[in-house]
Amino acid sequence: MRSYQQYCPVARGAEVFAERWTPIIIRNILFGCNTFNDIADGAPGLSRSLLTKRLRELERAGVITITPKDDGHGSLYEPTEAGLALEPVLNALGAWGEMWMEVRPVHTEPGIVLWSWSEVYLRREALPERRVVVRFNFEYRGRPDVAWLLIENGDAELCATDPGYGDDLVVDVEDAMALARWHLGQIKWGDALHSGGIVVKGTPELRKALPTWNRRPEMGERLRATQGNARRIAEMVYQLDGTLTHPNPSSAG
Repeated sequence: MRSYQQYCPVARGAEVFAERWTPIIIRNILFGCNTFNDIADGAPGLSRSLLTKRLRELERAGVITITPKDDGHGSLYEPTEAGLALEPVLNALGAWGEMWMEVRPVHTEPGIVLWSWSEVYLRREALPERRVVVRFNFEYRGRPDVAWLLIENGDAELCATDPGYGDDLVVDVEDAMALARWHLGQIKWGDALHSGGIVVKGTPELRKALPTWNRRPEMGERLRATQGNARRIAEMVYQLDGTLTHPNPSSAG
């Protein structure tokens, strides 16, 4: 962990938080991922060696604790008080990214959308009481890939291998951008279907229920509405005081 050699709190905080992959690792731990594999699943592209290094750095910085599992196999990673205090920082960074950063194809890997849906934003109270298997077909880095969402006992698990119960729903992700934009609340589920970006096969009952198992789109819609108000307020301030920097530099002048 390199130092900026500045007393400034921003610099000192950035020494810990601004290392590559560190915000994603902290995000996953605060989401409740407390094993090495769970953390890694939410960070595709992160090597296991670098993940190990970052976790040790966070432990030394007092952001997480690392303790052996009771069975002696592997470790548990939990946030400390300092780690928990980073939650509003992550929320602010996420809100800023939602407002100002455009979603581009490089951001739309379906596997991470499905991980986020199943691990973080699953609406368990809306899940069917019986076992349901949803197969997702998509592309990862130009190659065909597949994942299964196994629903049973009021919970769900994302599986990389066929759980073996047969597929009740099959979801073909023809356009990864459509899936990502729906998940973020930028478009409606119906729009994603009508565009052909997502194709769902199965019984009408399950096809209708599928999007209700994800609470992230509704959260995204509310967040975007709030941000829209913030943007309008910023525009008003700019009009009142032309000496201020325009809130959206690309539209200034």
